[in-house]
Amino acid sequence: MTVAFWCVLIAMVLPFVCTSIAKFSGGKFGPRQNHDPRTFLEKLEGFPRRAHAAQQNSFEAFPAFAAAVIIAYICHNAQQVTMDVLAVMFITSRLLYIICYLADWAMLRSLVWFVGLGLIASFFFVSV
Repeated sequence: MTVAFWCVLIAMVLPFVCTSIAKFSGGKFGPRQNHDPRTFLEKLEGFPRRAHAAQQNSFEAFPAFAAAVIIAYICHNAQQVTMDVLAVMFITSRLLYIICYLADWAMLRSLVWFVGLGLIASFFFVSV
């Protein structure tokens, strides 16, 4: 399996890391809240709420990244090492994005988000 495909798996897991931070950083999540976790998460504030927002954005970014990796692989025009480097850079950008979200660094977070979007687009450009 390629590094890029492993990065797809990592990108798939990242939202669950964020939701775990959101649920357990406030110390209020328990069996009662597990009956309706979405309502619980929507009522969070501060750090846990930002973790929840990072989780939502991670779910939103995942399909485009996964599709870009798969399409680049199918096209056979891109070097595998190029796809692997782009994928690792994307995962790095997502980790930085989550850190920026948790730290409430809004401007830097937006910049990192655009970098991640550019990396996704890069998969298409290297596949031509």
